[in-house]
Amino acid sequence: MALKDIKGVGPRTLTLLSKMGINTVDDLVTHYPFRYEFLVRGNLQETNDGDHIIIDGKIESSPILVRFKAGLNKMNFRLVTNSGVVGVSIFNRAFLKSHLIVGTGITVIGKYDKKKNVITASELKLEPLSNKVKIEPVYHLTNGITNKNMALYINMALLSQAKEISDSIPKYYQDKYNFSNKRLALNIVHNPPSKEKLKEAMIRLKYEELFEFMFKINYLKEENKKANGGIKREIDHEKITEFISKLPFELTKDQLTATDNIIKDLESENRMNRLLQGDVGSGKTIVSFIAMYANYLSGYQSALMAPTEILATQHYNNLKSFFADYNIDIALLTGSTSKKEKDLIYKELEDGSINMIVGTHALIQEDVKYHNLGLVITDEQHRFGVNQRANLQNKGHKPDILYMSATPIPRTYALTIYGDMDISTIKTRPKGRKKIKTIVKGTKEIKDVLELMYKELQDNHQIYVIAPLIEDSDNSDLTSVNDLKEKMNLAFGSKYKIDLVHGKMASAAKDLIMGEFLQNKIQILISTTVVEVGVDVPNATMMVIFDAERFGLSTLHQLRGRVGRSSLQSTCILISDNDTKRLKIMEQSDDGFVISEEDFKLRGHGDLFGTKQSGDMTFKIADLKADYKILLQAREDSYEYLKNGENDALKLKLINTIIHS
Repeated sequence: MALKDIKGVGPRTLTLLSKMGINTVDDLVTHYPFRYEFLVRGNLQETNDGDHIIIDGKIESSPILVRFKAGLNKMNFRLVTNSGVVGVSIFNRAFLKSHLIVGTGITVIGKYDKKKNVITASELKLEPLSNKVKIEPVYHLTNGITNKNMALYINMALLSQAKEISDSIPKYYQDKYNFSNKRLALNIVHNPPSKEKLKEAMIRLKYEELFEFMFKINYLKEENKKANGGIKREIDHEKITEFISKLPFELTKDQLTATDNIIKDLESENRMNRLLQGDVGSGKTIVSFIAMYANYLSGYQSALMAPTEILATQHYNNLKSFFADYNIDIALLTGSTSKKEKDLIYKELEDGSINMIVGTHALIQEDVKYHNLGLVITDEQHRFGVNQRANLQNKGHKPDILYMSATPIPRTYALTIYGDMDISTIKTRPKGRKKIKTIVKGTKEIKDVLELMYKELQDNHQIYVIAPLIEDSDNSDLTSVNDLKEKMNLAFGSKYKIDLVHGKMASAAKDLIMGEFLQNKIQILISTTVVEVGVDVPNATMMVIFDAERFGLSTLHQLRGRVGRSSLQSTCILISDNDTKRLKIMEQSDDGFVISEEDFKLRGHGDLFGTKQSGDMTFKIADLKADYKILLQAREDSYEYLKNGENDALKLKLINTIIHS
């Protein structure tokens, strides 16, 4: 069944859903609510200002309809309840006017303004609700789709796709944990009858997602073990030492240790499988370049894969710069490389003329064949799926593997996900880098923030401004990039160039704007977390993050790491009126490993019904930190399932998905 077959989903809706990354029925039914509103039937005296309320009453006055412009109207009327008379306002429900007759009993659901004694209603029920508690799912949306529309499309899909929803949890584990079937769990998550049932359904769906994930990890680990024999090299250590001595900076102790470990791995007859993790700006990239040079000295090709074109281009330019005086052929391959250039690169990779190649996922396309690929490096490896990483490894005959990550991982977490890897960690900061000053400010202090920004702009420095949302939503008080752009234009638009970038933009448009920011053609760049991993802009000295409480500490630390990339003093400002105690940790520490441990402690068990962290979008419903206990169980169960028993239909299906994806 296709999306277009769902009742109510026309061509325009298909376009809007596609914009949100929803292209199949499965995408739609697994577009989970990012939070829930728990609406309790209440009375006016016991309701606080800003609370959501469900209240029954009788209409006391005929509704007054006000039309503002095409497509926007508002109705106002008074409601008599058991706890007093209250005003009710509701937007864009003009069609209900004829039903709202004086004396009629209705149920109002909405947000209560105690000072004005008015409920801004999100819903009116013309018949009384039977439940005392209403649990309202709230979805990520785009302009043109309301929360009500989204719920309707999802429920129509669940209804029509009932027979096509298959479980990925083996029957033994379903019985062991008394899990419901997937269709029922999906129905409960989108239409929760109670808090208890919702909790059970969410645990079941999280377990399934983590079971599939850990099955893939365990399967690939087992396959790696079978192919453990690697390339035994002879490396000229004098040339490595000479290269390091000519660098325009001195390597830190941690960089030298990591380099030494990697060289030993390359010389060993066992295949290298190493994670190089280091805090933002700690200097992992130069270590990877030294590894590529060592691999080149032993006669093999290297491939470095980055998650974005602009990051790949940055690595390519740096490689060319560092090896300008060496007779090394270096190439760049991305989605925007012309066909003529691609054909030449394919030919030279296959005949061995190219020694080092940098690129995006274009490096793993079917047409790409290597002469003697000896080293595979993936930068920001968590941005690639396990299958993409495996595809690049399979391009050579058992090449050595080096993963790089600027996301510091708590040790227990790292051992779970990267259990079969050696881990090198870079903690020491390169010389000449100043500590980034971090300040937490409330929304009432916005004038102070604007003054600090203006000072940086006057010094010809650049600024990142971060918002958690791409577009405004009727159901959210969060700041959007569009809203911020208007405000920044008002404050600085007459003197400085302001632009925005976000994850839903086309790669070419995103890269163009990032390139202009790098060249200082743009002074203020407004963005979502898409800049968490990105190019180095040495002239960017300020990071301003709105609604900072909505991000995990590790994500905030990653964002903060976009500034402080030079000897200039940099500042990060976190704007929030909530959760400031947690945010103060950012003022006290600039150590990503300390912060990740704190983040892990704070969010380890997680708030099951809270907002999904903007930075943790790898999974649709699970969170590797918040659901750590479920992850551990899924790891154990998936390994047991992989190693024991017959290759039943489900196991073969899971393996087939890994092999062919």
